[in-house]
Amino acid sequence: MIFGAIVAGGVGNRMNLSGLPKQFLPLGSSKKPIIIHTLEKFLMCDQLDYIYLGVHKDWTQYAEELVEKYKLKSEKIIIVAGGVDRNSTIFNIIDAIENRHDVSDEDIIVTHDAVRPFLTLRMISENIDAAKRSGACDTVIPAVDTIVESKSGKVVTNVPNRKYLYQGQTPQSFKIKKLKKLYLDLSDEEKSNMTDACGVFVARNELVELVMGDTFNIKITTLSDYKIAEAILGGMPE
Repeated sequence: MIFGAIVAGGVGNRMNLSGLPKQFLPLGSSKKPIIIHTLEKFLMCDQLDYIYLGVHKDWTQYAEELVEKYKLKSEKIIIVAGGVDRNSTIFNIIDAIENRHDVSDEDIIVTHDAVRPFLTLRMISENIDAAKRSGACDTVIPAVDTIVESKSGKVVTNVPNRKYLYQGQTPQSFKIKKLKKLYLDLSDEEKSNMTDACGVFVARNELVELVMGDTFNIKITTLSDYKIAEAILGGMPE
């Protein structure tokens, strides 16, 4: 089986546009919440058997009401409480999947940020194919700007060759059992330093295949991001 996993566990709103977490802010002329735009993209993919939403425990009922309001395919959507960070939300979703389904070695999870509403069906499909082949994949775009490293935060210590660098996006997709096995093998210190699920595979020298993303596949985290997203959809907020 193939499961979508939309990560929406945060409650912060750096944009200060309302009291809502950013994933619930209205976007575009339709005024649909960002998370609904994202969810609709996942629902368009027939390869996904179920779509799990990992939402902060204080906002699960609100998310359920949105699914009902926008008349989405509720039989495919399962809302669960998220964790304290991205990885813990993913593993809360995996626990929920394992509680509901008999998970095999070949079952896939396609994880994605709720606040990246401009992903495409091509990205989802290529993630699924890559995860089936390699066990893990990351959606990326080539780095355009030169990246500099500074260990002190004051002076440049390294300038990596840009042609080898990529900017990470999502989706990130994995064979569920392999992801969980590798994660449980990490030490507590490794887990605390792990901000990215693909890092679980890299830490154990496992293959992570690249899937090409898109510059439009932005993550909406700041007011500037929000304005860009509005412009992509043909409008700008007041």
